[in-house]
Amino acid sequence: MIPHECGLFGIYGHQDASRLAYFGLYAQQHRGQESAGIVSFHENGVEERKGMGLVPDVFSEADLQRLKGMTAIGHVRYSTTGISQLRNAQPLLVRFKGRYIALAHNGNIVNAQALRAELEDQGYIFSTSSDTEVVMHLLVSALRTLELPEALRDVCARISGAYCLLAAAGSTLAAVRDGHGFHPLALGRLDGCPVFASETCAFDLLEAEYERPLAPGEIYIVDSRGERSERLRPPLPERPRQCIFELIYFARPDSYVFEEQVYLCRKRMGWQLAHESAPDVDFILPFPDSGVYPAIGFSQCAELPYEHAMIRNHYVGRTFIQPSQSMRSFGVRVKINPVRPMIEGKRICIVDDSIVRGTTMMTRVKKLRELGAREVHIRISSPPVKYPCYYGIDFASRGELIAARYTIDEIRRRLDVDSIHYLTIDGLRHAVLHPENYCVACFTGEYPVPCSESGKLRLETGCLPLTM
Repeated sequence: MIPHECGLFGIYGHQDASRLAYFGLYAQQHRGQESAGIVSFHENGVEERKGMGLVPDVFSEADLQRLKGMTAIGHVRYSTTGISQLRNAQPLLVRFKGRYIALAHNGNIVNAQALRAELEDQGYIFSTSSDTEVVMHLLVSALRTLELPEALRDVCARISGAYCLLAAAGSTLAAVRDGHGFHPLALGRLDGCPVFASETCAFDLLEAEYERPLAPGEIYIVDSRGERSERLRPPLPERPRQCIFELIYFARPDSYVFEEQVYLCRKRMGWQLAHESAPDVDFILPFPDSGVYPAIGFSQCAELPYEHAMIRNHYVGRTFIQPSQSMRSFGVRVKINPVRPMIEGKRICIVDDSIVRGTTMMTRVKKLRELGAREVHIRISSPPVKYPCYYGIDFASRGELIAARYTIDEIRRRLDVDSIHYLTIDGLRHAVLHPENYCVACFTGEYPVPCSESGKLRLETGCLPLTM
């Protein structure tokens, strides 16, 4: 499976700000399971709590009572190549000239290495291995002469890549989405107070009203004067380049992302997949949870039975969270268990959202064969992943990607299946509302934001740990 970016939550002007941030992060736990943190602002200063692990393990009731104040930002983290350590947990918090500044980031800054080298040459000292600290140094420098909104605009003119930011300083909270809009950031309202989250499922848990997504290139500012929306400095891209994997895999199915309802979008992907290639089988088998929603659409379109013949252990984290290949394989075995009488002698079509390395799918097919499946077919509701992503997804090296190394028929033979079909690019575009607005570089190799060769090398070899 695919590691991915982090989850953000922010709220301004609410008496239960930190507790609401806790639940907002809890709803977005799927976006990061390495660490969690909340920073809260009150009239006498700031409070902070960060820790390694899941949200309910990091925060106690005593922590939430200590996190006083009516403004809070929170973060759940999954790193791509960065070391999983507390020092890399977010939000970052610094004190500069008696003023506290907090920053939470979701994304990947592709020119972070060059900026870091430039800052180190100027005498800046780094205490983490994350690109977020690069952004923080730039922000603090800009705040020497500018207020927070203009300082953020100045910083965003220097950084390149994918980023959603929540920044708080004093009585100001600002939310920023990069000009390409790679990753989601939404605005909602609770008891009249503005709230921000990476996904709208956080609003549902809090019974907050979802208002709209932040537009690509938008800065939304909340302070003692009220609320206002501004734009990053031009030139801005002609159109968005939103990450298609948010819809294919990352986002929770009950969320609205990029103005798409994720559940329905995944069903449409499955429907398109069945139009392209529906095998003659006894039933459709999803591997929970990511394959469930395209499998529903596939089953309905192909008019084939849908069976949950694999049962997920919900007390095991997502496979991709495991940091090593050996643990990744172990996680596959622990996570899914078959309903054995449903498998023997049957012709089965597995429907899943993606194949990246092939490790997970190989293990699954092997298990079905051992249980006596007569035929095993695979249908994937995304095109083959052939190219690295430099914008916040952990399949940076082409050497990791099975579709970059082998032809479709070679993949079929390596996985030991009777047939395999990936959704075409055209089929994927038919499944979304605004196909021209999506980044599909992982399928096509056409990158909307260039990454230097040195940056690519460092990302692919893991020499530069970047926070996501």
